[in-house]
Amino acid sequence: MGLIGILVSLALLMWLAYRGWSVLLVAPIAALLAALIAGQPVLAHWTQTFMPGAAGFVAQWFPIFLLGGLFGKLMDDSGSIASIANYLTKRLGTRRTILSVVLASAVVTYGGVSVFVAFFVLVPMAQRMFEAADIPRRLMPATIGLGAFTFTMTALPGTPSVNNAIPMPYFGTTTFAAPGIGIIASLITLAFGLWWLARAEAAARRAGEGFGTAVVLPAPIDEKLREQATAVGDFDIAELEHGHKAEDYPPAALAALPLAVVIVVNFLMALVVLPRLDFAFLAEPAWGSTTFRAIGGVWSVMLALAAANLTVIAVNFRRMPKIRESIDAGANSAALPMMTIASLVGFGAVVSALPAFTVVRDAVIGLPGGPLISLTVAMNTLAALTGTASGGSAIALSALGDHFLNLAATYGVDPALMHRVTVISAGTLDALPHNGTVLMLLQISKLTHKESYGDMAMTVIAGVVISLAAVLVLGSLFGSF
Repeated sequence: MGLIGILVSLALLMWLAYRGWSVLLVAPIAALLAALIAGQPVLAHWTQTFMPGAAGFVAQWFPIFLLGGLFGKLMDDSGSIASIANYLTKRLGTRRTILSVVLASAVVTYGGVSVFVAFFVLVPMAQRMFEAADIPRRLMPATIGLGAFTFTMTALPGTPSVNNAIPMPYFGTTTFAAPGIGIIASLITLAFGLWWLARAEAAARRAGEGFGTAVVLPAPIDEKLREQATAVGDFDIAELEHGHKAEDYPPAALAALPLAVVIVVNFLMALVVLPRLDFAFLAEPAWGSTTFRAIGGVWSVMLALAAANLTVIAVNFRRMPKIRESIDAGANSAALPMMTIASLVGFGAVVSALPAFTVVRDAVIGLPGGPLISLTVAMNTLAALTGTASGGSAIALSALGDHFLNLAATYGVDPALMHRVTVISAGTLDALPHNGTVLMLLQISKLTHKESYGDMAMTVIAGVVISLAAVLVLGSLFGSF
């Protein structure tokens, strides 16, 4: 009965989340249902299992969500995102429209801007470019998706995305884990996606299909979509309407400076500065009896985002006379996504505490092929079922992280390689049709699954799956590099 309870509760969680119900409510209900069917004490699981799991996630990741939400809002309200996007598209021109949009999407998201914030700049910009080049509007989501939420979220070393940060405490790594593997995976994903889009554009031109009818973009968002989006991102889209936007854009070089600060400071702190300092005191009970290896990566991202926020403020202070409003909105934007994913982690904590979960754990850990295969299957499965890379990886690692690390030690697999495989795996089947990011991009583009999802599946799923296969082969042959 316990295994049935796990399956039923997961199905309920999936269905209600897709219907737009708040995961803050749905996750505990599903967790308590699993406990009830398994004959476990329901109230004890809520207060003694669910809540510590959820609270532990908040305690660990609140600074990253807070600083990330603030950064996204400041970059948007200062006009920096629009300035970067406009510069890249003007430099490349309409003859290379698809490449322009992909690169603009990639640059701002790799630099730490939330995809949800970026969408509201990239979608209208892409429409102008596609209309000028007479490329079918239905290809816009596939193009933006390729640049915004594939390799820049999971594969490129150093990306400060939540997806790339979550494995760090479990494997003692940084966001720069397995950089060579990550760069190769990024190039494969990018090359395949651009090849597919060029093929789709050429086919449309042969068929005489042009841009179509222009519409006013971005389209407004509704409450149902907001709930679907909070489980997959790090920014509450309701806060986009708050704050105060600057009246003009900064020069492109100044606009891009905070993005460079994120990457450079993260690199220096993770690999140069912090490792040379003495943090032996962290082993004391007063500091959680931990190690620098377990939390150094988190500290590096925190410092990088903090430095980037200060840079945005310094560069744009005179242009944003009501910057306090943007700061408040950015801070508030972190609360709902963080609590939503924490609720998913609480659900995972209850499920992993049920006696029947040992059957699931043993089945995953015992898969033939070693830890890389076990990890790949677990991440893809949970990301596909929950429709969220961050939520899926958080659930899987909170339940199985120690087991995966022990398995890696047994097989002699570098934790850095485990980190990179974790992140790329979680970013494959998460983009199925029920994914909140997919739903949002389609809605604000005023396009449907029927019109655009086929091409999206090729750029944001198929290309990533191919790169993941390459990573598994390279990692098995050469290890981490």
